[in-house]
Amino acid sequence: MSRVKGGPRTRRRHKKVLKLTKGQRGTKHTLFRRANEAMLKSLSYAYRDRRNRRRDMRRLWIARINAAARQGGLSYNHFMHGLRQAGVELDRKVLAEMAIEDADAFANLVEVAKAKVRG
Repeated sequence: MSRVKGGPRTRRRHKKVLKLTKGQRGTKHTLFRRANEAMLKSLSYAYRDRRNRRRDMRRLWIARINAAARQGGLSYNHFMHGLRQAGVELDRKVLAEMAIEDADAFANLVEVAKAKVRG
């Protein structure tokens, strides 16, 4: 049986990999084998760090909500518990944005949460 090299299909695959690694240092953007290794690694890093970014953003939102809630006299967990008891269904992203942009509305939410926690 004779050997089949692939021809145009292989060239397309190589060009796709080299296009993805454009901007890498050294031979990672010119040599296919090194570029393929770099591409696999960078794609796995990108996948992992998309999840890490969500985790980091959630931590940032919680820190902002906690700081704003404490100015109103509640800790973060009491604030969130009070909102849940009151039936307020705002996510952390929106609450953090309100804490920064609209302090008056956030203060009203703190009062609603206080009333439910203490009352």
